Amino acid sequence: MSAVIIVLIILVVLVFIALIKTIQVIPQASAAIVERFGRYTRTLNAGLNIVVPFIDSIRNRIDLREQVVPFPPQPVITQDNLVVNIDTVIYYQVTDARAATYEVASYIQAIEQLTVTTLRNIIGGMDLERTLTSREEINAALRGVLDEATGKWGIRVNRVELKAIEPPTSIQDSMEKQMRAERDKRAAILTAEGTRQSAILTAEGEKQSAILRAEGEAKAAALKAEGEAQAVRTVFEAIHAGDPDQKLLSYQYLQMLPKIAEGDANKLWIVPSEIGDALKGLSGAFGNVGGGTPGFNVKDIPSARRDEPTVD
Repeated sequence: MSAVIIVLIILVVLVFIALIKTIQVIPQASAAIVERFGRYTRTLNAGLNIVVPFIDSIRNRIDLREQVVPFPPQPVITQDNLVVNIDTVIYYQVTDARAATYEVASYIQAIEQLTVTTLRNIIGGMDLERTLTSREEINAALRGVLDEATGKWGIRVNRVELKAIEPPTSIQDSMEKQMRAERDKRAAILTAEGTRQSAILTAEGEKQSAILRAEGEAKAAALKAEGEAQAVRTVFEAIHAGDPDQKLLSYQYLQMLPKIAEGDANKLWIVPSEIGDALKGLSGAFGNVGGGTPGFNVKDIPSARRDEPTVD
């Protein structure tokens, strides 16, 4: 009786194990390779799948999502014989689970080695300067070669990126010095241009100021001359309207004599010939009025002689 129970228990366990092996649940964005007696039978897609227990076996489960694989820095020689270390990142996706399982032993390792060899071929035809400035070109060339080579492995390379391009330390120092010199040169050029522009603007300002000042002085002189002309014209019109006689003119001559002699620098002055005539007219006027002035004679004045200079 106990032996029968043991057998039944064993059968139940075997049935339970068989059920577990029969029902296979594949997650979304995944695939499984089924082999029957070591031979590929089919590919299980996402969802609930039924297999023959103890006959069919799951060989490999593959993630169909896009994968990101960084590769360590690889030394590469440029066209000008400089060694640079390049880090790469590959974005790939498995499109055929069967080919990825049976066409290549390890597609990750195969992609890495293919990337290194292709990268050396591409960088070998470029100098250092072009290598540092042509990342997009290198990425496109590398992606084209990898996508073509990995197509038969059931893998699609979506993108290739160069993480870093590190030249030798001596080259980095030289490049840093060159860039520093370029920055200093640009700074000096900008400073010189600023000084030149400032000088130009200052000169333009001084020029405009001088022009405006000259225009102002010219207008002021014109207004002053016009005012003096107007004053002379007014005086002349007033004199002409008053119709002065010889007596008044003689009196005005006498009033102007002290003004002519004013100032310490007036050591020599010339008496016009008209003053003598004015004095004669004025003497006659005084003589007519008061019967002559005692002690006053025109001939007694030396300056009354025509055009004779008198020294003070």
